[in-house]
Amino acid sequence: MQINVTLFPNPISVEMTGPFAYFTSLCLSVALLSGHFKCMAQTNFKEVQLTHDNGGHTLHNTQCFSKDDQWLVFDTRNQDDQIISTSSIRMVHVHNGTIKTLYQTQQPTPYGPGVGAATFSPVADTVLFIHGISNADQQQPYGITRRSGVAIAVKNPFHPVHMDARDIDPPFTQGALRGGTHAHTWSGDGQWISFTYNDFLLEQPDRPDTAIHDLRTVGIMVPGQKVTVPNADAIENFSGERFTVLVTKVTDHPLPGSDEINKAFDECWIGTAGYKKANGVPQKRAIAFQGNVLDKKGNSKTEVFVADLPENITRALPGLPLAGTPGTRPNVPEGIVQRRITFTQHGIQGPRHWLRSTPDGALIGFLAKDSNQIVQIFAVSPNGGTIRQITFGKMPVEGPFNFSPDGNWVAYLAGNNVHIHQVFTRKTQQLTNYPANGNKATGGVVWAHNGQSLAYNRYVKTGTAAFLQIFLLEAVSR
Repeated sequence: MQINVTLFPNPISVEMTGPFAYFTSLCLSVALLSGHFKCMAQTNFKEVQLTHDNGGHTLHNTQCFSKDDQWLVFDTRNQDDQIISTSSIRMVHVHNGTIKTLYQTQQPTPYGPGVGAATFSPVADTVLFIHGISNADQQQPYGITRRSGVAIAVKNPFHPVHMDARDIDPPFTQGALRGGTHAHTWSGDGQWISFTYNDFLLEQPDRPDTAIHDLRTVGIMVPGQKVTVPNADAIENFSGERFTVLVTKVTDHPLPGSDEINKAFDECWIGTAGYKKANGVPQKRAIAFQGNVLDKKGNSKTEVFVADLPENITRALPGLPLAGTPGTRPNVPEGIVQRRITFTQHGIQGPRHWLRSTPDGALIGFLAKDSNQIVQIFAVSPNGGTIRQITFGKMPVEGPFNFSPDGNWVAYLAGNNVHIHQVFTRKTQQLTNYPANGNKATGGVVWAHNGQSLAYNRYVKTGTAAFLQIFLLEAVSR
């Protein structure tokens, strides 16, 4: 299949009035200074099916391309909820379809350990993925508090390295956590890693204080300091290559109408190198995340939050140990600044997705419903302020989305097809042409680093079965 589209960068003039005019003018001025208005040639996008065997080929919703754009990493799930029984991490070559296995679990069972959600480092030939605890069985299956981040060097397959340390036996080890990390994302420079987290100890029914619960939150791993767990048994407890902490503050009982949250999740790094604060001062490292708050009537809704991160995240606040205590959750380090940046009536709405930032850090994208109750992509500055509607489609956005490496486009699924949309205009291009009731597309649409290719998943029927296959949309200049 070959679909003809014409790519144009941001236009010099945009018809926009009201509260968005100044903000858009500022963004366009920045784009002009960075040379984004050089005309691009008309481009064809050629679609190629990369995988064909009867099995699952699940792409994660971001960072699937190797740093040279030659490989796509995937796990062998055929459905999103099958990670518990998934045993293999592989990669496929984008030009010849060659598949290489990077990792295979030993003695997989229907209860785990389970592997999945693989990502490539943006700067190294290293793959990172979720790995369930290796003693998983029917009594203790794969679960949200029994998993970690494992890395594989492409040149050294089948040799997993624990990135985060785990210690569930008090006294706990600083720099280790006591639960499960999930959906790991590399920072733009490939140095820091973010993830969502659930605590194993607070999940147990015999915990010291039953009023304190396991609340999903967000953490990071940083290089430079390996963490050695004294009681490591290589199963429930293990040492890690990186220092790991939680960076978002959650509370069991948020005050209605306040900025307190009882869940932090589905985060993103802001910019490839941070963002500029309202006063013009650069913030090198920050994450945006979704947080559940209570409105004044006590109803839960999801808003966008930012956590500004210090360069040193190893210092604990007085009386608040990073690893927590048997009756309390781990604590955030000194220097974390957490703030809410959206104040909406209904909050984030639509299918599950991760927040996404433009590469320059100027915008944070999220899903919500427009005035016609259609799920669209919206965006807000990490400094807060006016929320912009990005897409205006007649069909709802169906899942995760990603901004292009130059920040000019956003890619997503709608109406069972791949679309790209210019961030500062209402220009949208549909890159595939499948019927709404045809082979189902699912997940996110992921950009290559060079911005010339996109990858996504679609089910393809083989007889009476349907298998999740990988497709590549490759730009071919005339």
